[in-house]
This record gives sequence, C-alpha cells and structure tokens, in this order.
Amino acid sequence: MQKRAKVAIGVGAGVLIIAGGTGIAVASGVGDDEGSQTPITGDALQKASTAALKYTGGGRVTETEVNDEDSKYEVEVTLNDGSQVDVQLDANFHVVSSKDDGDHGGDH
Repeated sequence: MQKRAKVAIGVGAGVLIIAGGTGIAVASGVGDDEGSQTPITGDALQKASTAALKYTGGGRVTETEVNDEDSKYEVEVTLNDGSQVDVQLDANFHVVSSKDDGDHGGDH
C-alpha cells in the first residue's frame, strides 16, 4: 500500500510540474503575438518616430516594433483625440502604409 501511495505522489508531482511549466510559458508570452514584439531602439527609434509623427501630423509615439509582419518598422502613434494609428515604415523610414489601431475601416 505504501508503494502505491509513493507512485501516486510521484505522478501527481509530475503533473504539477508540467502544468506549472505551461503556466510560465503562457505568462511569458511564448507563442503569443504580443509577447514576441521587439521594440525599435537607438538611432532607428528616433528616425522611425520622426517619420511617423510627421506622417500623422503630431501625437505621441506609444509603441514600436522592428520586423513587424507588415513592414520593417511599425510605430504606434496616439493622436491628441486619443485615437491610435499604426504607421508602417520600410528600412529607409519611408511610410508604406498606416492603419487605425481600432481597425475602423482599413488602411490610410
């Protein structure tokens, strides 16, 4: 009887370890689109921000991403009215497209 109890405890502990590992992977964003974003840094951040703000006519940069699925750089700009625009830039910091973050009707 004691052997069965030890086996049951061992199996239970193994299940907990696996479940805990899954929770850590989910919490850290593994396999999650949002968790895998790499922000723009350095000189590229300044250039991308300047280009995006010029395109939108102002606002503030609230998020950036390198190698977005749509372009080399993506800059999220929050406008003075609270709306958000995702500005897609190529490797030379030229605007290639933009989209309202709320997706209220497509590209600009």
